[in-house]
Amino acid sequence: MESSCPSTPRWNLDRPFLTGRFHQEIKGTSRLAADAKGFPSDSFSSGLENPIGCYDAAVQELIAIDDLLFALVGIEGRYISIKRVHGKADVVSFQVDASMDLALQELAKRIFPLCESFLLIDQFVESRSQFKNGLVNHAFAAALRAFLLDYQAMVAQLEHQFRLRRLSIQGLWFYCQPMMGSMQALSTVIRKVSANNYAGSTVLNLLQSQAKAMAGDGAVRSLLEKMTHSASNAYLSILERWIYEGVIDDPYGEFFIAENKSLQKESLTQDYDAKYWRQRYSLKKDIPSFLANISSTILTTGKYLNVMRECGYNVQVPVSENSKLMTFGSNHQYLECVKAAYEFASGELLSLIKEKYDLIGKLRSIKHYLLLDQGDFLVHFMDIAREELLKRHDEISVEKLQSLLDLALRTTAAAADPCHEDLTCCVERSSVLKGLSRLKDLDIKNVSHSNDLEEPISITGLETFSLSYKIQWPLSIVISRKALTKYQLIFRFLFHCKHVERQLCGAWQMHQGVRALNYRGTAVSRSSLLCRSMLRFINSLLHYLTFEVLEPNWHVMHGRLQTAKSIDEVIQHHDFFLNKCLKECVLLLPELIKKVEKLKSLCLQYAAATQWLISSSIDITKLDEQSDGCVGSEKSKQWKAKNPSKAQKVMTRNSAVTESIIKFEREFNAELQSLRPILSSSSQAEPYLTHLAKWLLGVGNDQ
Repeated sequence: MESSCPSTPRWNLDRPFLTGRFHQEIKGTSRLAADAKGFPSDSFSSGLENPIGCYDAAVQELIAIDDLLFALVGIEGRYISIKRVHGKADVVSFQVDASMDLALQELAKRIFPLCESFLLIDQFVESRSQFKNGLVNHAFAAALRAFLLDYQAMVAQLEHQFRLRRLSIQGLWFYCQPMMGSMQALSTVIRKVSANNYAGSTVLNLLQSQAKAMAGDGAVRSLLEKMTHSASNAYLSILERWIYEGVIDDPYGEFFIAENKSLQKESLTQDYDAKYWRQRYSLKKDIPSFLANISSTILTTGKYLNVMRECGYNVQVPVSENSKLMTFGSNHQYLECVKAAYEFASGELLSLIKEKYDLIGKLRSIKHYLLLDQGDFLVHFMDIAREELLKRHDEISVEKLQSLLDLALRTTAAAADPCHEDLTCCVERSSVLKGLSRLKDLDIKNVSHSNDLEEPISITGLETFSLSYKIQWPLSIVISRKALTKYQLIFRFLFHCKHVERQLCGAWQMHQGVRALNYRGTAVSRSSLLCRSMLRFINSLLHYLTFEVLEPNWHVMHGRLQTAKSIDEVIQHHDFFLNKCLKECVLLLPELIKKVEKLKSLCLQYAAATQWLISSSIDITKLDEQSDGCVGSEKSKQWKAKNPSKAQKVMTRNSAVTESIIKFEREFNAELQSLRPILSSSSQAEPYLTHLAKWLLGVGNDQ
């Protein structure tokens, strides 16, 4: 995440005397001036001094100690110089006059690593104190600056001893020993930070890993742990505000939680993928190692607090002195603080959504309408909207359907539901199977290897009509666009099954209306049996969907929601309920749902042809009655002989009606029986298919 950092003042870069490296720049400038005037450049570096080798050993030692004391704080002496490594601007080395006594040279070279470490650390402190390097580097540089004060105090004490003539070069080496390991360990960390331009959590991880690597040196490890704690203070202050207030106060983009401000809460009711809840706040790759195991808990805690703040509630986790996140260590006190903050935020949000916004009541209301738990309004609506629903889906007036839906809701028991005003209607552009193919998160089997998702040539409002629901924040976290889409797919399947059932009931009523007539010898009786078989099929299917799938799964989900400990658990249980319902309603099995759709299509075709079948049979009966009584008697034969055209008409129509019914019966039974191998092959892996087979295949066995 990009962050706007204040710019470092130019004077901090343009005036070298304010930095610890001015001696090098001045030396380089002096040499250039000397060359221009014709003076030998060595005269400026050595101050016109004689080579140190012309003095005796005792004097050389005093001069070497004096130069080493300067070198320890990054300043050149008379016979010890600082050289830059060619091609590496940040790397320097110390060199000693070659004429110096060899024993003194060896002791001086042992101290040079300490001098080089000081220069490296001092340069790092100056460079990493700039704004752009972030709070962790600022805090680390401040801790190093405090450490260098102790180091410089040590050098000052050594200088005091030297002035009192109490310091030898061996003594200088001895007194530098304790500081040598610490400075080298810090130099190792600094080189890695500088080479990779580390910031934020990567600096903390590097310090921690280096401290663990120094387990054999207690003093160095203690120093690195102290540096880690100092550098982490600023980071923990960001963390503290996130888990206690739900606010990311991260001016330099160092925190391991990223915020995507382009995602707004309103997108939950429009975006099927529900990216807001998953991507508005997300984890980055660089997470401090001491927070890695609880990073998801930290993320969730702040998200919960954000939801409440979006609802207008300024909820803040109660903070005491014991819950301040200003340090971390082996006592894991910070883990307890995070856990306590999570439990508070989770409990507050869950209570808010369940009690104030009545999540369970809203879900129950959706169950009444979209899962057809409360069907009286639907019966009334299907009666008054029949004419509009029979139109092509692109010719339907959604406004008219909405007014008819409102009328149905106001004139039935649904009027007592305070949530009924949130119910709206819509007309989709594709069939149920086509809509299922767009659900990326669902495991639709064999969808890419079949033609199961072919769109019907002409679909009406009965196949594309759907209900929707107005969901407000924060309930949209649970009942998102994705969840509503799944509810709508189940509703459309149930709605069409209800339509098929109503059509077959109408056909059955027509059959019952002609029972008093004498239809012996006609196809009416056979048609009545077929109608009953089709009704048993659709009623069995609806019974399975409602009482074997939706109701049991709803009660399981309801019980789980009552005991849920967090809103994420609520979302998980709700999504599991919807996915399980879609699966057990066979909507995720294209091969099987295709068979069911074919059977429903046959039922609708038969119901539409019922009036013609019965009226034709009645006409046949009337023609037979004109033959003076009993069918098959001698008088009947005489009548048929006298009226051959009418007799032929009776036989032709009776044959056509019978053939039509036999054709419907044959196709229906064939499709029904073709379900058996499909259900049998998958019933072992999917037990719910055994229940479906029991209900559906029992229809064919009754005939």
